[in-house]
Amino acid sequence: MDYTHLIVGGGMFGCHVALRLAELHSDARIAIVEREPDLLRRASYNNQARVHNGYHYPRSILTGLRSRVNAPRFLKEFQGGICTDFEQYYAIARRHSNVTPAQFETFCRRIGAELRPAPKPVRRLFDDDLIEAVYAVTEPIFDADKLRALVWERLRRAGIAVILDAEADKVSVRENIAPGPELTLDLTLRQSGEGLSIGCGQIFNCTYSKLNGLLGRSGLRTIRLRHEATEMALIELPPALSDLSITVMCGPFFSLMPFPAKGLATLSHVSYTPHYSWTDHPGVGAQTVHEPDFPLHSRFGKMWRDAARYLPALKGASYVESLWEVKTILPQSDANDSRPILFKPDPAAPNVISLLGGKIDNIYDLDELFAGVAGRRSELSPA
Repeated sequence: MDYTHLIVGGGMFGCHVALRLAELHSDARIAIVEREPDLLRRASYNNQARVHNGYHYPRSILTGLRSRVNAPRFLKEFQGGICTDFEQYYAIARRHSNVTPAQFETFCRRIGAELRPAPKPVRRLFDDDLIEAVYAVTEPIFDADKLRALVWERLRRAGIAVILDAEADKVSVRENIAPGPELTLDLTLRQSGEGLSIGCGQIFNCTYSKLNGLLGRSGLRTIRLRHEATEMALIELPPALSDLSITVMCGPFFSLMPFPAKGLATLSHVSYTPHYSWTDHPGVGAQTVHEPDFPLHSRFGKMWRDAARYLPALKGASYVESLWEVKTILPQSDANDSRPILFKPDPAAPNVISLLGGKIDNIYDLDELFAGVAGRRSELSPA
C-alpha cells in the first residue's frame, strides 16, 4: 500500500509528526517506519525522563522560555505518564559554575519559573564548601513505558499504520511527472530479511542520530551534526536520597533523577556521561556512519566519586546497569547549550524533510512549522 506520508523513526518526534499530520489532513494515509521492535525504545527512552520547565538552560533564555510554554501542554496531554511523587532540587556550585546563584535567580524570574530555597534538611545533604545554593523547583518526569502506551493508543485512534523491525534503506525520487507516488522508500524487514518498497508523497526523516545514514544512502545532502556516545548509570539510591531529583549546574557537574520505567534512578555527569564525540559533515552521497560498539567500559565509578563530593549521601548508592545511547545535537548548540529544532527539506528533494529535536517536550515547537510559520518566536533552525 502507498501512503501520503511516511515517517521514518518511531521516537516521540516521529510519532508527534504522524499525529499532527493526521489532524491537519483528514484524508491522509500515514505510516511510521521504526527500526526497533517497538516505538519509543531508543533516544526517547534512554534519557533522564525530565520534562523540562526551563531551569536547565540559564545560558539560553529562548530555550528556557520555550520549555516554560511547552511543559504545561506536555504534562496535560500525557498526564497518565507523568510522575510528580518526588522532590525536585537544583544546586549551584561555588566553583567552576557557569552561573552564580544571583544569575540563576534572575534567569528564573525572567522566564517565570518558580524557585524556592530548599528546606534545611535537604540543604544539609550537600557539602557546604562546594555548594553555594540549593533551590526547590517544579520539574516532573515521565515514565517512558507509560508514555509509550499513551502514544500507541493515540496512533491507533488516528488510524496511523506502524511498521516495526524495519530498516529504512534508501529513498528514491521519481525523475518525471507521472501518475503515482513521488517518492519510494526501500525497507528491509529485519526478522525475515525481506525487502519492501513503499510509495509515498512525503517523507519525514526522524531518525535522530541516524539522519545522515538515510540521507547518504539515498544520494541526498547530509547535514552537519555532532554526536556523543553517552552513558547514564542506573542506580539504587540510599534512603536519604530516595524520591529526590537533584541537578547541580551549570558546568562539569551531575544530575540524579528517578527513572520510573526501571524503578531506579539515573546518574548522569557532564564530564563522564559523554564517552567520546564525532561530527558528520555536509555532502552528497553515501558516507560512513559511525555506530558505537555499545556497551562501552562503564564510567560509573568516575561519575559516582565526583558526584559524592558534592552530595556525600550518594556514597551509599549501588550501581545496577547503564543506559547507552547516541546523543545528537546541532553544532551551534555548544555555544550556549540551546536546543533548537532542525527542520530541513532536502535541496534536491523538498518532499524529504529531516527533523531533529533536542528534548522530548519541545515537540510542540513543530506546530508553528506545520502551520506555515517561520518560527520567529521559537528556536527553529532552517539549516
